[in-house]
Amino acid sequence: MAAAAEKPAPKGLSNDLQKVADLLGGPRILSRRITSTLDAHELLLDGLPGSALTHFVGRLVFIQTDSPGKAFGMSLRTFQRRKDAPDKPLSQEQSGRTWKFAEILAKATDVFGSQEEAEQWLERPAIGLDQRRPIDLLATPVGIELVEQYLARLAYGV
Repeated sequence: MAAAAEKPAPKGLSNDLQKVADLLGGPRILSRRITSTLDAHELLLDGLPGSALTHFVGRLVFIQTDSPGKAFGMSLRTFQRRKDAPDKPLSQEQSGRTWKFAEILAKATDVFGSQEEAEQWLERPAIGLDQRRPIDLLATPVGIELVEQYLARLAYGV
């Protein structure tokens, strides 16, 4: 039986992956192109380069570097050590959480129209999240799901 050819990602999915990869430094920092969710999976298994985290944080406009620590799955001190060792890859957990944070920021940017507005939304208490700040909810998988669901409702005007 012939192996099934890998189908290209749907255009919308490919564009979403590209936005996330760009926030993390693109092919120059990631050392590969991300064209499918399997590419992203393999990248996260290997661990994101520490320089991807530094690049991402450097691109944040409104969010302060001490604020996203929970979202990245590391303390402020660990984050500071990471900046000093950009060649050391992140752990799988840190890579996954960093990717998810970039993914949510990309979605929020689409919903709010600019990265600055998206970051401000992440930092403000949200009525639909029981007055919790979306960025604080990124510390757990359940919180991430709540933020994603709320973003989807906002995108559809619910």
